[in-house]
Amino acid sequence: MRAELLKLWRENHLPVFYIQHCSSNPASLLYATNAGNAFNNLVLPAAGELIIKKKVNSAFIVTLVIVGLTTDHCISTTTRMAGNLGYETYLVADATATFNKIGVDGTSYSAELIHETALVSLHKEFATIVTTGFIKQSILSSLIIK
Repeated sequence: MRAELLKLWRENHLPVFYIQHCSSNPASLLYATNAGNAFNNLVLPAAGELIIKKKVNSAFIVTLVIVGLTTDHCISTTTRMAGNLGYETYLVADATATFNKIGVDGTSYSAELIHETALVSLHKEFATIVTTGFIKQSILSSLIIK
């Protein structure tokens, strides 16, 4: 049945995500280099299908690192939802940006002011605001499963 459902999913061009448990215990069957960690031949990932590796039981205990445009729209909305859903969320301030805006009264607001205001609104309530340097030094190494 699993292979049949997977085939149906692929035939209808629906997204397929694999969650692979990679134990941090070398004695575990699910340790990355042990045979038990391999996917069953009936449900092998196809090219382009995303494999998310995890070290804990739940597939929903994840760390999100958010970057992109625009800080006050898509980034803010995504970050707020991630925070509300309980994800450990990092928003990278120097890897996000926005544009100048004109207020309802015609006042011009700089992109920098809009960006900083959006970051302040999100920090410590929905996410931790960090820099690229922080991600490189503190977060990235803990996310890589060896």
